[in-house]
Amino acid sequence: MKIALTGAGGFLGWHVRVLLHALGWPEPVVLGRAELADPVLLASRISGVDRVLHLAGVNRGGDEDVAAGNVELAGALARGLRRCPVPPTAVVFANSTQVGNGTAYGDAKAVAAATLADACLGADFVDARLPNLYGEHGRPFYNSVVATFCRQLADGGEPGVHGDRELELVHALDAAARLVGAPPGGAWDASMPTKRTGVRELAAWLATAAATYRAGEIPPLRDRHDVRLFNTYRSHCFPAHYPIPLVRHADARGDLVEVIKVHGPGGQAFHSTTRPGVTRGEHYHLAKVERFAVMRGRAEIALRRIGGDEVVSFTVSGDEPVVVDMPAMWAHNITNTGRDELLTLFWSNEIFDPRYPDTYPEPVREPGLELMAAA
Repeated sequence: MKIALTGAGGFLGWHVRVLLHALGWPEPVVLGRAELADPVLLASRISGVDRVLHLAGVNRGGDEDVAAGNVELAGALARGLRRCPVPPTAVVFANSTQVGNGTAYGDAKAVAAATLADACLGADFVDARLPNLYGEHGRPFYNSVVATFCRQLADGGEPGVHGDRELELVHALDAAARLVGAPPGGAWDASMPTKRTGVRELAAWLATAAATYRAGEIPPLRDRHDVRLFNTYRSHCFPAHYPIPLVRHADARGDLVEVIKVHGPGGQAFHSTTRPGVTRGEHYHLAKVERFAVMRGRAEIALRRIGGDEVVSFTVSGDEPVVVDMPAMWAHNITNTGRDELLTLFWSNEIFDPRYPDTYPEPVREPGLELMAAA
């Protein structure tokens, strides 16, 4: 399926692009400022695509700026749609459940939806009303209260709770699945399963999870939202909080190192041996939590965020045991850089299911990528 989208550089846009990559669909046609400013150019870029996703919007600022920004962006896309030689099959608008609620933002979203619906010219119009989205790498004090709380906790502070209200949360990857029309299965759910919680309850859960994780332990991850909230918190910790040191207990009998303590469902642990110069991994996960711990030998663990071009690397050794937890949606590998056999212990939060492996091949290093050593 060929998709074009506005707002590709934003929070939801990144999750859409990651999901398309995991699905193996073509790279999306990115509609930036240049295209939106030129109706003829825009029409040529979207001609014949299957879906146009309109994600670009303004949700912060003064009322006039918010209203004008959302209406103008929809108007720009509408002008291109009306000039399109081969109309897209569908136009999908990333709307909000706040539409028409009497605020400048909600009213502007309503006008934007009507503008796009009027310009579809035979294409299906999908008005996707999204609730509060959260997920990895959201901007604190901008994208969601989850991102704000996670950033505050990662910086060593406490969530700043000012009042309480009910929230309806959806992970951005599930919203992306709805927008692109993803098939069922995998680490996404196009039905957009929601989590209903209060602001104070959310802050308390994240604070408890962060305190547990600061001790090197894994908090209870009892459902998909627990896993994804934890992954969101970890995204704000990476790479500054890694590697996590382990305590070695030694006596005349030998050494003992506690690698993983899990509060809740235990997941799966396994180990591997790797010959000198050999690399394992070269893949990424959309949701799975995975821990690496080198028990013997010397290695480099390297990671790259999907869609990014910087490689973060950690030099690790069994002589000074540490763990590195793989952030969701980052390609990662481990290479034996020593002269002897490498022994690595791995843990993941779920038992491997070959029907839903949540593992997608992806090289960490590609020609031209910049190396950023983290340790």
